[in-house]
Amino acid sequence: MSTSFRFKQFTIHQDRCAMKVGTDGVLLGSWVPVSEEVDTILDIGAGTGVIALMMAQRSNAEVIDAIEIESSAYEQAVENFEASDWGDRLFCYHASFQEFFQEIEETYDLLISNPPFFKENYKTQDVDRDMARFEDALPFEHLFIGVSRLLSENGKFALIIPFKEENTVVDIGKSVGLFPQKITRVKGTPTSKIKRSMLLFGFNNVSCEPDELIIEHDRHQYTDSYIDLTKAFYLNM
Repeated sequence: MSTSFRFKQFTIHQDRCAMKVGTDGVLLGSWVPVSEEVDTILDIGAGTGVIALMMAQRSNAEVIDAIEIESSAYEQAVENFEASDWGDRLFCYHASFQEFFQEIEETYDLLISNPPFFKENYKTQDVDRDMARFEDALPFEHLFIGVSRLLSENGKFALIIPFKEENTVVDIGKSVGLFPQKITRVKGTPTSKIKRSMLLFGFNNVSCEPDELIIEHDRHQYTDSYIDLTKAFYLNM
């Protein structure tokens, strides 16, 4: 089985990462609005570094930082950054987000996170994988407190979560002065249940009407909207 994942403009090596490239990260990196004004970006919980690399491809941001707590994933993200065409704009910190936001003075125009969100008590024997998958390492409350400190005045914060957590996360956001400005709910097929929510937060309290994204009509028969969203990245789109 191949340990690398090739996109149109970069390759992700992931043999030392507990969490491999998945639909959630690619969806979020494709979906997040990136305006011309965005000059500084932070990827929280970088894993392989895929979202930061997508931001480098999609934007002219001078600074694209990432944070990764797990040693092997951190090292691999750094290697993936250095092997890309945008190595001079990408930097990864080896730290927890809690440490990072208490020490960093700068703010960012765009924060992005595909956070760990398995609250269940079930754990595996793989500590690295558990750290990547389970919310204990970075509770949503900690995430939003840190984001509220690191976000520039007109900055935005994007994340992808299980749909069942949407109301909880919106409430946590409001408690630190961050409000949803765009919500897209994701379904695998037209008849399946909503599985994920992608949310964009900012400091302005604006009205926000959720929309919906369906990935497939049928097995491997992708919808036009999903193809349009991801075709800049996936080789076969």
